[in-house]
Amino acid sequence: MSTQDDVRRIGLSLPATTEDPNHFRFLVEGKAFAWSWLERVDPKRPRIENPEVIAVRVAGEIEKESLIETDPAIFFTEPHYDGYRAVLVHLAAIEVERLEPILVDAWRSRAPRRLVRDDERATGTEEQPG
Repeated sequence: MSTQDDVRRIGLSLPATTEDPNHFRFLVEGKAFAWSWLERVDPKRPRIENPEVIAVRVAGEIEKESLIETDPAIFFTEPHYDGYRAVLVHLAAIEVERLEPILVDAWRSRAPRRLVRDDERATGTEEQPG
């Protein structure tokens, strides 16, 4: 089980990441990679923040669909996110060990290449020429 505190700890551990002071949202150089889901509870009312679910940026529709197919108890989407490169994550259903690489991938999908390269070198995860 993960919490918003876990999201905050992991997110802020990534280079050049900031937290929006007004919303539960994490940005790398101004680009959001994880944020609270705004749920449409009543069709005639504004969306409201659901602290039990986060939206996480993904590389594309293939990754999004793969995550949902792999574990629909954790990952899902809604019509608002159709065609958008983000997946919704039930925090209570995902272990921190699984959440961390999801957030790192989200960060990498939004971070400038120079930051990604620096992070890969620092963590030893850079791709080796093949």
